[in-house]
Amino acid sequence: MNSILDNASQRKVTPFRHDIVGSFLRPQAIKDARIQFQNNEISADELRKIEDNEIIKLVEKQKSVGLKAVTDGEFRRSWWHLDFMWGLDGVEKVQLANGYQFQGVETRAETARLSGKIGHSRHPFIEDFKFLKQVAGKDAIARQAIPAPAQFLAELLRGENKETTDTYYSNLDELVTDIAKAYKSVIQALYNEGCRSLQLDDCTWGMLCDKNYWEARQHADENIEETKKLFARVNQETVNELPADLVVTTHVCRGNYHSTWASSGGYEPVAETLFGIDNIDGYYLEFDTDRAGDFTPLKHLKDQQQVVLGLVSSKTGELEDKQTVINRIKEATQFVDINHICLSPQCGFASTEEGNILTEEQQWKKLAFIKEIADEIWK
Repeated sequence: MNSILDNASQRKVTPFRHDIVGSFLRPQAIKDARIQFQNNEISADELRKIEDNEIIKLVEKQKSVGLKAVTDGEFRRSWWHLDFMWGLDGVEKVQLANGYQFQGVETRAETARLSGKIGHSRHPFIEDFKFLKQVAGKDAIARQAIPAPAQFLAELLRGENKETTDTYYSNLDELVTDIAKAYKSVIQALYNEGCRSLQLDDCTWGMLCDKNYWEARQHADENIEETKKLFARVNQETVNELPADLVVTTHVCRGNYHSTWASSGGYEPVAETLFGIDNIDGYYLEFDTDRAGDFTPLKHLKDQQQVVLGLVSSKTGELEDKQTVINRIKEATQFVDINHICLSPQCGFASTEEGNILTEEQQWKKLAFIKEIADEIWK
């Protein structure tokens, strides 16, 4: 091991040196139960009991591969982002003519659209987290992932939704304020139930790295620089003045649906703005392919922030070359101290209930592989 890694040490708080983004392949029992529920063959309570049992198994499996922060795998969700949005006041589930566009694939055609002013009174994720916290016990951190405020704002401003959004919010400042207020209320409720590790999933930055993708989804005449400032602002207003012992991280990728991707481009166009948001403790960043660019943008990270390098793909079952991953971590130390670097998959294994194209066995081998590398580097 060269001198760059001589002083590499483990961490006792999130993010950990070997970590996860959060979602896991849905077990067959949950897939079957969802179909039964949709066909009115089982009740919502019966579905939840099946989810409970599978989450218990999942948490134990996460612990068995050495993870110190665990999630519920997003087993109760259909989407990584829309389910959370639907749980806010003033938001409804809507069917669209077309889904999100990925490389050669189109997703289910659903969105979150306003039906009134945005607020938070009672969000289903709170009860979900309470269960996870109980199952996690005292030997693991229960981590909650939710879509970032910027992601919600982007959904409300996309072409199919903007007209409806404008009917409720003619003033953009009011929209930003209400989003931040609702989010802070949910986050405080999660904190009150014991949440101390919150992950804000935010693909907006990955999409802003790809001008063509963004213009196709939003508006061709949109000012990207103003959009970056707007997204940073709504995220910043949300994370201001949160409890001091709540670790807040952000995950950024370029789309993850059934092992396909949505956008390309390095982080440089957004790095200064993205990493300029205060009160973010760490960033989970996609770096498993050339589509994410090189490590140069990491120079914009603040001194105290951690970067979790997504050098291992969750899209394929084949294991990466170990030495190649280690060499890339060393390469990243040109811009970030080794003790501000962690390792994870580039995204979750199932950002939507469809899941990526790999087996559960391959999923767990990936996580064991990440731990093996991390244990070699950070003593």
